[in-house]
Amino acid sequence: MGLNDITLWTAVITPMNSDSSVDYPSLEKVLRLQDEANNGILILGSTGEALNLDEDEKKDILNFTLGLGLRNPIMCGVGGVNMRETLNWVSYLETLKLDAYLMVTPMYAKPGTMGQYEWFKALMDRSTRPVMLYNVPGRTGGELSYKTVEMLRDHKNFWAIKEASGSPEKFAKYVSACSGKGKVFSGDDGLMPDYAPLGAYGLVSVAGNSWPKETNLFVKKCLNNTLGSDEKMWKNSCNSLFLASNPVPVKALMNATGVIKNNTMRLPLDARDLADVAPIMECDRMVKQWYANNN
Repeated sequence: MGLNDITLWTAVITPMNSDSSVDYPSLEKVLRLQDEANNGILILGSTGEALNLDEDEKKDILNFTLGLGLRNPIMCGVGGVNMRETLNWVSYLETLKLDAYLMVTPMYAKPGTMGQYEWFKALMDRSTRPVMLYNVPGRTGGELSYKTVEMLRDHKNFWAIKEASGSPEKFAKYVSACSGKGKVFSGDDGLMPDYAPLGAYGLVSVAGNSWPKETNLFVKKCLNNTLGSDEKMWKNSCNSLFLASNPVPVKALMNATGVIKNNTMRLPLDARDLADVAPIMECDRMVKQWYANNN
């Protein structure tokens, strides 16, 4: 499938062994489930705990993923606050057969419009692949500037935006700022039904980890306005995956259902910050029953 055939990108987790090393057999299982569901794969994002992986580990994960011969596109997260280091990382990624990059606004520094513009332009100039810009102020501390989007929308590598501020009003403004020159994806699973009528092209998802085929169908139904009365169930189920900091809940669910071997994260994340997995397990039951009824 081509890049623009994908309406669901799953921000995949990084499964870990009990000693916090990367669990490659479980990672392969997760990746193949995504490929079977015809989902795009986003690796080394915040859901994949990329900030807690060293450079060698990230390179190993990339090479492992690309070595599986998956059919669907693969996008890699690009984040940082050091310009030279991030440019060097993009130069390395350019040596691999990736399909796109997800580039987040620099965290903690809270750059303004021009700082964001120069940062993204430098990275996009270094790239030969399509770039999805990422607005997630809850993690970075700052908003992606609408003006920055307007200044970058004619760049040859500008492709899309992932909008995860939680605001339909802001989502509509990013659609307007793109002026038809870029696609806007929901970065909030539970808001996909709200964003579809506003022009969402698709979803970059956490829920896709635990429910690959189910979330794919959910997105399709949002886009063709056929979700109907199941919207509440889906919103509740998606929201259950954020009862603690992501990816704590989704890893707990995937461990409980046998998709991954261990419910292990690296500090500062801790599995004990999710008090009870039972509500998520009930949502898991409902989502799978919904899929059985609708597929």
